[in-house]
Amino acid sequence: MPKQPSDPIAPWFIAAEELNEYIGIRFGRVAPGKTEPEWMFLRHIDFDGIGGLAEILRGRGATLERLSQIKHPALPSPFSLLRFLPKYLKPRRRLEWEPLGEQRPSTVSEPPPAVAWHIFDETSTTQVRRICRRAGVTVNSFLLKHLTKSIRPFLKDQSSIVPWMIPINLRGKVVRDRDTANFSSYVGVKIKSYETVHDVHRNIYAALESGEHWANWHAYQLGRFANNAMRKYLISTDRAMSQWNLGSFSNLGDWDQEKRIAQSECLGGWLFAPPVLRCQLVGAGCVTFQNRLSLTLQTHPELTTDSGVPRTWVENWVKEIQIDLASSLSKPAAF
Repeated sequence: MPKQPSDPIAPWFIAAEELNEYIGIRFGRVAPGKTEPEWMFLRHIDFDGIGGLAEILRGRGATLERLSQIKHPALPSPFSLLRFLPKYLKPRRRLEWEPLGEQRPSTVSEPPPAVAWHIFDETSTTQVRRICRRAGVTVNSFLLKHLTKSIRPFLKDQSSIVPWMIPINLRGKVVRDRDTANFSSYVGVKIKSYETVHDVHRNIYAALESGEHWANWHAYQLGRFANNAMRKYLISTDRAMSQWNLGSFSNLGDWDQEKRIAQSECLGGWLFAPPVLRCQLVGAGCVTFQNRLSLTLQTHPELTTDSGVPRTWVENWVKEIQIDLASSLSKPAAF
């Protein structure tokens, strides 16, 4: 497996920082007996979500050996980029929002102030896994469908196709100097208002089957030839990714299902949210630690600085999930 000489994504985050974007990944821990999280931020230049959480847990004494590896068998062929070139050239179309309260121009790079979260108990987390397994869909597909439904009422056109960026962990097929570095590529998925969880699941896996994550990875490799001014221009004009995205949806997966981590500074509920940018206004993150699933939402200050907005979205998100959980107790899961 050839070693990459440097991280091709880091220069893009550096350019974003110079545009006053805050590219810190948000992590949080709600300690046992507490109700408010202790927030921590790590620069996306240095880590991806999986690497960042591993760095924090190891720093608190936890032993983590092999981090999560990519499971999809699609090969990293450079020809995938050729197939997806037309997608990069398509026009960008941003969605319009209903008024969302106070907004603030991003003149200072600082963590987004509007954030909300929810941590499920072990029983509810087990139920989520069970109904997804019975329905033949991933937890990601299930969560993303319900997240999109919770946000739709705040769009001016609720029938709009909603585009999301989904990071893809490339550990196992890409080599870095350390296992906590940035191993992320992504796929872009668009969700129509009438689509079911099964549709969302098929759309995500169609993108993976086509090798879109490898096309985007090779596009980053070509980005080495762009200078900083060009990167800033592409970011400012929504051209730094294969499509404009409403936001990023990222799930760091299951951590310590067997509850082997016993250090007091590691225990509790863990939270995570990807960075938000002007070209990607919503950051939705999920992580399951010791069999408790958490949801975290943050918004870019130029969308809203009102924490009531992501709080309402999280409440709606949880409500949609709980409806399916309640339904699953009496009949097979149906989405």
